[in-house]
Amino acid sequence: MKFIDTHKDRWNVLGGEDGPAACINPVPFLLLSVEQWHAFRAQWPAGMPVGVALANDAEVKEIAADLPRLSLVALNFPKWVDGRAYSQAHTLRSRYKFEGEIRATGEVLVDMVLLLKRTGFDAAVLRADQSLDAAHRALTFFPGHYQGDVPDPQPLFGKPPGTADALACAAVNEFVNQGAAI
Repeated sequence: MKFIDTHKDRWNVLGGEDGPAACINPVPFLLLSVEQWHAFRAQWPAGMPVGVALANDAEVKEIAADLPRLSLVALNFPKWVDGRAYSQAHTLRSRYKFEGEIRATGEVLVDMVLLLKRTGFDAAVLRADQSLDAAHRALTFFPGHYQGDVPDPQPLFGKPPGTADALACAAVNEFVNQGAAI
């Protein structure tokens, strides 16, 4: 998973003092709202990278037909307790086989990064008060999972014998046996 520094991000959002731009000049790496994309997709040059920001209360099927043309879908977490974007990411990857970047934006906390990865996100813009080092560490807490997920849909019980033993290391056993908390 990559963590985006918004000051160095190549993706740009259109907007202004009066709201979203009414006229769009197609340039690479624009992140558009769904409404902007629907208004200008017919004129968008084929092969030019474009992204869409999908609200967490929108249906993924609104952009399903356009997914082959999109390089990025940004999904928003307006509050860290609102998990609808996890379902959107899972749907994009599992049902629609979207291969572009799925980016988490909004109230993205370190505590969320493991589930972000498991549901299909491959990039995140962490909230400003979150530690990048802690986010990288959080991705290594667990060597494996019993349930399947987007990166590895096969559950642990469906894997070859001995896989669970290979995943269980002394540090993880000690962590669990002591009742430690993350």
